[in-house]
Amino acid sequence: MMMIVHVLSRKEWEAAVINGVYRAASLEKEGFIHCSPVDKIVAVANYNYHGTKGLVLLCLDASKIKSVVIWEDLYNEGREYPHIYGELNLDAVSHTYDFEPNEEGRFSLPPDLENMQ
Repeated sequence: MMMIVHVLSRKEWEAAVINGVYRAASLEKEGFIHCSPVDKIVAVANYNYHGTKGLVLLCLDASKIKSVVIWEDLYNEGREYPHIYGELNLDAVSHTYDFEPNEEGRFSLPPDLENMQ
């Protein structure tokens, strides 16, 4: 299984569960849902969400995502990230984690994901 991850607010996740599908705001604005490989999510979260509480980390089985997933380096960083070009079917979500920062506002991987880096 090729796992990728996505961070969203608990409120967004709860709405997705009710609706049966997830459509990130970035899908409307940029045409895709931002994701990350497991080994890069902590750096991404610390950069984009430093100190933000109430987040959820979705673990996605990339092979089950019905929309197109493209790995690309959109910001010329020399690193490719997976982007989902369409809505996310919830049966691709293999696990969810509460994703809270520590007292300094920094994130770390849930313990059982650390060995997947």
